Amino acid sequence: MADSTSSSTRPEDFVPDADPDVQPSVLMSQLGTLLEELEQVSASQSVLAPVIDAETDNQLVQVRLGIASGLYAALRLKHAATAAHGLRVALSCSAWALQKGLPQRDRDVIEVAALLHDVGMIGVPDHVLLKPGPLDAQEVRLIEQSRAMSLDVLRCACAEPAILQIVEHVGAWYDGSKRGYRLSGEQLPAGSRMISIVEAFDAMTTDQVYRSAMSLERATSELFRYAGTQFDDGLVQQFVKLHAGNQSHFRREVATRWLQSLDPEMASSYWELGVPVPAEPLGDGEGAFSARLLDNMHDAVVFVDAGFRVTQWNHGAERLTGIAGTSVFQRQWLPSLLSMQNEKGDPLGEDDCPVICAIRSGVQSLRRLTILGRTGRPVSVDTHAFPVTDEQGTVVGAVLILHDASPEASLEERCQSLREKATKDPLTQVANRAELDRVHDAFVKAHRHQRVPCSLIVCDLDHFKQVNDKYGHQAGDEAIKALAGLLKSCCRAGDLVARYGGEEFVVLCADCDNASAARRAEQIRKALSQTPLPGLDGRAVTASFGVTEIQPGDNAETMFRRADRALLMAKGEGRNRVVQLGVGSGEDPAAPRKRFFASARSSPEVVLEQELVTPVPVAVAVEKLRGFVADHCAKIVALNGNRVQLQIADRAGPMRRRGDRSVSFALELEFREEKLARPESPDSGATAGSRTRIRVTVSPRKNRDRRRADVADRARQVLTSLRSYLMAAPADATPSKGVLYKASRMLAPWFTKR
Repeated sequence: MADSTSSSTRPEDFVPDADPDVQPSVLMSQLGTLLEELEQVSASQSVLAPVIDAETDNQLVQVRLGIASGLYAALRLKHAATAAHGLRVALSCSAWALQKGLPQRDRDVIEVAALLHDVGMIGVPDHVLLKPGPLDAQEVRLIEQSRAMSLDVLRCACAEPAILQIVEHVGAWYDGSKRGYRLSGEQLPAGSRMISIVEAFDAMTTDQVYRSAMSLERATSELFRYAGTQFDDGLVQQFVKLHAGNQSHFRREVATRWLQSLDPEMASSYWELGVPVPAEPLGDGEGAFSARLLDNMHDAVVFVDAGFRVTQWNHGAERLTGIAGTSVFQRQWLPSLLSMQNEKGDPLGEDDCPVICAIRSGVQSLRRLTILGRTGRPVSVDTHAFPVTDEQGTVVGAVLILHDASPEASLEERCQSLREKATKDPLTQVANRAELDRVHDAFVKAHRHQRVPCSLIVCDLDHFKQVNDKYGHQAGDEAIKALAGLLKSCCRAGDLVARYGGEEFVVLCADCDNASAARRAEQIRKALSQTPLPGLDGRAVTASFGVTEIQPGDNAETMFRRADRALLMAKGEGRNRVVQLGVGSGEDPAAPRKRFFASARSSPEVVLEQELVTPVPVAVAVEKLRGFVADHCAKIVALNGNRVQLQIADRAGPMRRRGDRSVSFALELEFREEKLARPESPDSGATAGSRTRIRVTVSPRKNRDRRRADVADRARQVLTSLRSYLMAAPADATPSKGVLYKASRMLAPWFTKR
């Protein structure tokens, strides 16, 4: 089942009340930037940030809920992550409803229902809500009961039947297979069907304690996988198109509607009277410095309060454990969170846990323990746990420091040594292109060997020629150095910043997945757009960013081309934005592992033959294939109905020896789209909607290549990369009944876009 459980850099400060003295253009500019940061919390932050900022969050909630904003405030006090999730879902649903052209009354009830659809989480026990790990079956049932509790809470305060009906059916499955709901299919309220899709997508693309955030493409694949069963397949396609397009217009409309156009009396008409209390201001400069200091420490640092809740989790802890700080914040601390083992290799109990003992006894401890590292292998660590007391001597928490005591040098340390020796660009003092070319391949190989993700950010200043023409080349150099400085300031241990040429830069992000790299790129983009430059008369410049993560079958060349393609998409969508491409390096747990069912032994002309299945419609699959063709510099040899023939030259890396020469392969792909009348088991990945089967044949084009010992491995690498782009898994050789051959009339128009 797609994840449907429940961040963001601060935009500039903004006062929502309309001022007649403020020029309309200035006000619209402020509104246009208000909602651009909904998914931009730094992955290194341990403290959960507000969706936008504390003041704006309160203003948005109050103008939307009116006198009932106290319900949202109660949810935020209980569990801030769930409240932030609700606000993001409400804003996204509002933009979607605008795009669909729904009547104003329908948008009203959808927005209110989305904001409060999880208010029943207030009744979930803390030990379940704050559990530092996946939930068991009984705990999942408690979470499911919160759906009914949400309805009970709203029935006591809400007089609008449409809102109650939407909240009642948010958890229902479209095909009616989930028990406890009386409606299914088109009988379900449109708002319920929309919220279920948006909340699942938001949950999948947000860091959780038991997994990192999924890439946008992998989350999209999951929506398609359950289209027709869990979700309305037509609405899934609508949402994917909306999310893939330029949403700035819709976000500007949402901001205008929520902060200017809403009638306070209308917003309060659903509820009984009450006065919302503004939240306390958050943080100060000293706190921000302390947080940054902790994040720059190589050792893992964890703060736990007297209630045994995690309040700080620095980047060193993320690097060592693979658990994001945002996902563990305010979770209950237990030694099982890190699978701690004592000196004898036995699991560590609560009575023997250094953190719990430090809080209970007020005594510090130094021990050599073993934890489960980010790659799933045991890691020896030196632990130092000590209590923290207040002025009266009362223990208010504990600090745990974990130092990696494994004999091998860490991946980040090796990558850091590469950066230390980098050849510098004279203007910006970052690595130059020659050094990037030298390091990139080793960088990719090191991360693949360690089985940890790495990402690539490519960025380019917007309209740079106009800057040089209007303000001169010295001003252009100032803009280049400003961007380079921001890139360096956001670097972590093991990262590499390089000037690729002119105003284009590349960042190699060590131990960083797609979602985290996109958040970092968004932080840099926003900071650059708000940095006045003296050489430009105090004006700021903007930049566009393309982001990708290494994925199965990748090499340095294909990875860079995909990031560069994302950069071109960002510029094509209007510049000053971040575009993320690629499914990422994580394994798809729903993908069955099968052996190749044909090889060169069965036919001397064929190396590999495999049938794949992807949960997306054929139009989406062909679009993904276009990305594969572009990134691998493949040549389209022939289009024949629903078949495509490609020619591709595979390179195993820098060709330093005669045996390293490229191998030219011929690929033949046959597309078939099918409709399933009824869903199969969830584990099969089948849905009642559309999915695409693709039969792939890979063979070497030249006779001399067929005799090479490594030709099968090279072909398997090409096929693995193709599967990643198509978001596909191996399928049974026998096609299912009810196959619709639509690809024959769809392939040619899609490929003519190249």
